[in-house]
Amino acid sequence: MAHTYTVLLYHIIFSTRAREPILTCDARSVLFPYMAGIIAGQGGKALIVNGVSDHAHILCRLRSKPDVAEVVQAIKGGSSAWFNKEAGLGTLHWQEGYGAFTVSYSQRDRVFRYIEGQEAHHRKQSFAEEFEGFLIKHGVEYDRRFFLD
Repeated sequence: MAHTYTVLLYHIIFSTRAREPILTCDARSVLFPYMAGIIAGQGGKALIVNGVSDHAHILCRLRSKPDVAEVVQAIKGGSSAWFNKEAGLGTLHWQEGYGAFTVSYSQRDRVFRYIEGQEAHHRKQSFAEEFEGFLIKHGVEYDRRFFLD
């Protein structure tokens, strides 16, 4: 649509299935750039992709189409298929769901630094605690029995 301008920033979070610690330093060094490439292929721009052994965080700018669910499906499906076939670093399965939270442009740098500091952050807090904190902060209703499935 002509004369349509958007800035759609998302903080996307998802873990490996059963929080399996498959994402070694070597795995992250090839996987995260690959994931950024998938985002670019969807018309978006990854500002940062980072994480630790059992989950990934992405700060990205997306277009209105494809929607965030389609982009996350492309990231997860494409990255696990590539990793399992080409990377030679083990077998990767992502969790079924994900979290996607909108980010105000004014908070972009703060979220970037948060994602950049994942190693230090997770010396103090587990993924489950972190993810639940995001759900609460953003007012997402959830059933604790199923929030990490």
